[in-house]
Amino acid sequence: MELTFYGHSCFKIVSPNGKKILIDPWVSNPQAPKNVDLGPYDYILITHAHGDHLGDAIKLARTSVTQVIAIHEIQQYLLSKGVPNAIGMNIGGSYRSNGLTFTMVMALHSSSLPDGSYGGEPCGFVITLENGLRVYHAGDTGLFYDMKLIGELYQPEVALLPIGDHYVMGPREAAKACQLVKPKFVIPMHYQTFPILTGTVEEFKAFLSEENYQPEVIVLRPGESFILK
Repeated sequence: MELTFYGHSCFKIVSPNGKKILIDPWVSNPQAPKNVDLGPYDYILITHAHGDHLGDAIKLARTSVTQVIAIHEIQQYLLSKGVPNAIGMNIGGSYRSNGLTFTMVMALHSSSLPDGSYGGEPCGFVITLENGLRVYHAGDTGLFYDMKLIGELYQPEVALLPIGDHYVMGPREAAKACQLVKPKFVIPMHYQTFPILTGTVEEFKAFLSEENYQPEVIVLRPGESFILK
């Protein structure tokens, strides 16, 4: 698996069989590198309807080659905007395609569409790749104890966790989330995109050092990749 960080909460995953997955497709975010892959993607996953996560989905999902996976309300919005291949699902369910499994899990946040209407519940995703490797993208979320169930049920090797504070978990809460999920690797996201997102990697590592379980922290700058075999 090759995982590339595009800034904020946007990640590209290339699966062992070469399927391209884009999560929270705000590829035009202020942190985005110049060499962003604009697709086509096989799958685009959207954790909630806020503009910094729905992002550039409509532009990137311009052909039926790309399956966009999102909660029902976002799917309906995308279909109304002419997106040809949007898959609607809901929290607790899994969608299986081409040897991949996309499981939608809960997140604690809010979600509204660009017109201000209800965007469905926010979510995270557990992505199971063809070789059984699992990646947990928590989406925008606060800390919640049922993260322990996500860890127990799916045992993700990699967790992508927000640490920015104010709108999402801060470093202390993210460190506690690691104790619940117990990933082998954790990649911080959703921090310092804007001044209000004050959480830092240094604070996150400091809080992790006080905990019993300490995953390996992988810090990616926008455009950098992490390869896991």
